[in-house]
Amino acid sequence: MLKRLFDIVFSSIVLVLLFPLFLIIGLIIKLTDKGSVFFVQERLGLNGKIFKVYKFRTMYPNNEEILNNFIQKNPRAKEEWQKYRKLKTYDPRVTLIGKFLRKTSLDELPQFINVLKGDMSVVGPRPYIYKEFEEYNIPQETIKKILSVKPGITGLWQVTLRNDASFKERIKLDEEYIKNQSFIYDLRIILKTIKVMLTGKGAY
Repeated sequence: MLKRLFDIVFSSIVLVLLFPLFLIIGLIIKLTDKGSVFFVQERLGLNGKIFKVYKFRTMYPNNEEILNNFIQKNPRAKEEWQKYRKLKTYDPRVTLIGKFLRKTSLDELPQFINVLKGDMSVVGPRPYIYKEFEEYNIPQETIKKILSVKPGITGLWQVTLRNDASFKERIKLDEEYIKNQSFIYDLRIILKTIKVMLTGKGAY
């Protein structure tokens, strides 16, 4: 109950205070390529319930086509994608404003709407897609553990290894968070999140 109360109060404050920034970011995205402002994708929530997660769009509308073409022509990029589920060196899918939003983690701000709705928490495991578990042969016991709590906007791996973590390293750090979770632990992660957002280290 304390965690949910904190989620509501904290996300409400963020959404009210940063509303002007929401408008500015949305306007820039719209003016740069006239595509949608938000990226919406189905993710796994508490107990495997499907919900739609919101982010500011940082990629071109045809990003999947761009990704497939790029990794087929670049074996090193393909290997990088398979390990990290991200392209660290160069990602042709990401727009100019998208690079800035990712570096500062501002693309995650709309997820506070998910927190208010109750689909997510401020702190928790990453909101996963089920096919990711399948691709990496994650054991059912581990999946069940990850889905036993609400996913979060930030979490343990985001404030330690960040995007330098491989997919399986993220899973392990999410498991570690679940094992040690507490209200004080969440506050520590939030403070560390602010620090890494300001430095931009490990973000791309």
